[in-house]
Amino acid sequence: MQSEQYKGYMLWGHAILQQKEILHPERYAASGTIKKDNGVVEASGVFGQFDTGAEAELAGIRWARAWLDNVD
Repeated sequence: MQSEQYKGYMLWGHAILQQKEILHPERYAASGTIKKDNGVVEASGVFGQFDTGAEAELAGIRWARAWLDNVD
């Protein structure tokens, strides 16, 4: 999991390993979570397929930034 602070919120990017027994090479789905004061503000569903966990986590962070930019 990657995290960062942005506009007073804590953003989390998640990588979800996709059925490693079936997919070769492994693929990762992304999701994002936005928190403030230890409470969840918004969470994405699972989206996108990525080659690495780091790419998926970064996509989750980018989703969270975009969500906050659009509600401001």
